[in-house]
Amino acid sequence: MSTPTVTFAPELQRYAELDKRLLAAARGINILPTVAWPASLENRLIAAYSKGQFALPEVTYTRPDLSAARAELAAIEQEAGSDGPLGADPMGEYLCRTAESWRIAAEMLESVGTAAVTAPSIALYGRPGDLIPGSQRSNLDAARYFVELSNELGADLLADDSSMDIPAEVLRADLSKTLDDFFGAGTISVEVDPELTAKAAAGATRIRLRGGTSFTEYDRHQLLAHEALVHSLTALNGRRQPLLTSLARTSPRVTATQEGLAVFAELMSGAIDIGRLKRISLRILAIDMALNGADFVEVYRYFSACGQSVADSFHSTQRVFRGVPLSGGAAFAKDNVYLSGLLTVHTFFRWALKERRMDVLRHLFAGKLTLHDVITLQPHFESGAILPPRWLPPWMQHVHGLAGKLAFSVFINGIHMNRVQGDELLSNV
Repeated sequence: MSTPTVTFAPELQRYAELDKRLLAAARGINILPTVAWPASLENRLIAAYSKGQFALPEVTYTRPDLSAARAELAAIEQEAGSDGPLGADPMGEYLCRTAESWRIAAEMLESVGTAAVTAPSIALYGRPGDLIPGSQRSNLDAARYFVELSNELGADLLADDSSMDIPAEVLRADLSKTLDDFFGAGTISVEVDPELTAKAAAGATRIRLRGGTSFTEYDRHQLLAHEALVHSLTALNGRRQPLLTSLARTSPRVTATQEGLAVFAELMSGAIDIGRLKRISLRILAIDMALNGADFVEVYRYFSACGQSVADSFHSTQRVFRGVPLSGGAAFAKDNVYLSGLLTVHTFFRWALKERRMDVLRHLFAGKLTLHDVITLQPHFESGAILPPRWLPPWMQHVHGLAGKLAFSVFINGIHMNRVQGDELLSNV
C-alpha cells in the first residue's frame, strides 16, 4: 500500500527520523511469541487434564538479549522528551512514551520464565485492583459484577445460534470474502494456524484462526468486529501515515485502548454477549488469584468450576501464566486490559459526544493510538502531519446512529438503579 509523499517542516522531519529509529529498535521485541507455549505441549496437557491427571506444566522459554534495543529506546526517550533537544511537543511526547513502553517490555522479556515478569507486565497492563477512571469501583469490582450477572441470568440467555459449530476452514473462507468486499481483494488474508494459542489473532494484513477449533456465530461476529474491523483496520490506517509510521504497530502502551476499542466495537455492532463479558471478567479474577498465590492447577480448577470446558479452562489458565512460574504469586497481566479498556473507551465516547467532539472519535482509528494521544495530537491532525483514517468500522460510518446510542447512554447514566423498584415501573405502564 502506497504512503502519500509529503514534505514536512524540519522539526517534524526530526520526529520522523526518531520514529524510524523507534521502529527499528522495537523490531525484535515480540511479546506474545516470546511467552507463548508450543501447541503440542498444550495438547498433551489438555489430554492429561481431561483424565484428571493434574500436574504443573514444565515450560521452558528462550530468553532474548535485548540490551542493545533497550539502550537505543532509552536514547530515543531522552531525545524525544520535553527536556531533550527537540523540546516539548505532543509528537515528542508520543515518541517518548512509546519508546518507554517498548523498553519496559524488553525488560519484561529478558526476565521470561521468572517472577520478575510480573512487575513490568503490571506496569504495562495494569492490576486488577486499579480503579476505573471516573469511578470509585475497580476493574476487579467490574469483573465480579459481570460474572455474577451472567451466573444469575444463566440459562435464560442461551441462544440457539451460540451452539452452531463452524469449522475453522469454513470460517476462513467466509471471513476472506467479507474482508475482500470491505478492504479490497487480497488486502487481508485469513489463515488457519494449528500452532496458534489464542482462538484468533490479527495483524495488519493477516488474520489467523486456531486450527482444529470450531467457532460459533457469535465468534464470527466478534472476529469481524474485534480483530478485523479494529485491530487490522487501525494497523492498515497506520500504514498510510506519512510521518509516524509506528502508528501501524501496537506498542505496549496502546494495548489497553486498542483492546478496549475492539471490545467496544463488539458492543456497538451487537457482536458481544454476556458469556463473552463473563470470559473476559473471569480472566481478571484469575490474574488476581495468581497474584495472590494460586498455582496453575488451582486457577485451572477455578475456570472449570465456572463452567468452561477442559480445553477452554486450560487455555484461559495458560494466558494468565504466560512467561511466569506456575507455582503461584506471579502472573502475566495482559488480560487485565480488556474490561478496563472497554469501560474507559465507553466513557471516552460518551465524553466526546458531550463535548461535541466526534472528530476525535474518528481520529481514534487513524492508527494505534491511546485516548491521550488522540487528544494531544489534534494539532498534528489539523495540520495534516497525521492523516485521518481511510477506513472506519461500519458502526462508526453511521454517525447519527452512534450519536443516538451514546446520547441515550449519557442520559440514562444519571438514573441510579439502586433507587428503582420494579413495582414503581409497573405502576407507570
